[in-house]
Amino acid sequence: MKSYQETLEWMFQQLPMYQRVGKSAFKKDLSNTLKLAEHLDHPENKFRSIHVAGTNGKGSVSHMLASIFQEAGYKTGLYTSPHLKDFRERIRINGEMISEEEVVSFIEENQNFLESNRLSFFEMTVGMAFDYFANSEVDIAIIETGLGGRLDSTNIITPKLSVITNIGLDHTAFLGTDLPSIATEKAGIIKNAVPVIIGERHDQTMPVFIAKAAEMNSPIFFADEFELPPVDSDLIGTYQEYNKKTVLASVEVLLERGWKITSKAIIQGLNKVKSNTGLRGRWEILGNEPKIICDTAHNAEGLKLVLQQLQKENFTRLHIILGVVNDKDLNSILPLFPKDANFYFAKPDVPRGMPAEILQEESLKFGLNGSAYSSISEAYVTARKRAGIKDLIYIGGSNFTVAEVL
Repeated sequence: MKSYQETLEWMFQQLPMYQRVGKSAFKKDLSNTLKLAEHLDHPENKFRSIHVAGTNGKGSVSHMLASIFQEAGYKTGLYTSPHLKDFRERIRINGEMISEEEVVSFIEENQNFLESNRLSFFEMTVGMAFDYFANSEVDIAIIETGLGGRLDSTNIITPKLSVITNIGLDHTAFLGTDLPSIATEKAGIIKNAVPVIIGERHDQTMPVFIAKAAEMNSPIFFADEFELPPVDSDLIGTYQEYNKKTVLASVEVLLERGWKITSKAIIQGLNKVKSNTGLRGRWEILGNEPKIICDTAHNAEGLKLVLQQLQKENFTRLHIILGVVNDKDLNSILPLFPKDANFYFAKPDVPRGMPAEILQEESLKFGLNGSAYSSISEAYVTARKRAGIKDLIYIGGSNFTVAEVL
């Protein structure tokens, strides 16, 4: 029998994983996932679900919804990606990660099928999650899409509600280079007669969603149409206000459809997202004196909001540890960073991490000054040595950068 570590290594080697190697891992159809679902006796039909897509905020929205359902007494599955520290973060029930034994036995029982059909890392992970939720008889599972929506492996479910948080220019190599094309990919999660919530209005994307909802005979709602009371959350950061509105609007639609969720469950759920679901890396404060903040925002829309928030903080000097992956559009993200910060450039420890020297060179064109380091941890140690107690250290640019510090 393989150990958990050996099993993971085997999974990571199966066809390049998008998260690590980029474009070559992006699959253009659902045929493999459908084959796997059939092999597993269609676990996706054995539990109720909510499907969440969007460029930014889909992870936070998924965790907030899961936390509210947990507080409302439902046995709640949560499937998200990517993970920060441990693969098992991707698959949880009531906040508890799937056990190492479950991961090992799923792969062991299905290995011949997975190998002969050359399933990718992401496809087999989705199969594992759906199988686990079905066998555990969850009351509801919150399913976050990986990339896009229409062709995403998760898109074999027929949920009770579809949620699209917002649309921005990210992963343009796969999803299209303008907002309507990306919206078309995300709108692929809208299912026949299943209500859909759209988190943000945008002139270019609204017509796409309205047309798709009409075609699918799906009731469509925009989050800003609801009169929603202000509710606090333990996910701090001004950008979480958008996500909260999307979540509260989703809950309103679910209440109309007979789900039992009290106001108390909503308030408790939003205030205990981190402890209920284990969410990390969203405006997470890792230390004080100097204050240390990390955030996984990694595209222009996400970073813009996070960096605006950063400017509201009080500090003497700002130190930014920055690491990105090599398919990032630097021309759209580098102008957002403050020129008066000290930068520590480093390559995240994944094959598609951008070499620190290239990032340093490109950043210089935008007036961002700093040194290149051999690793994220070296950059972090150096920043901590140099920072005074009134300074602020920010770590970001990629999920991988944050993961290495956590």
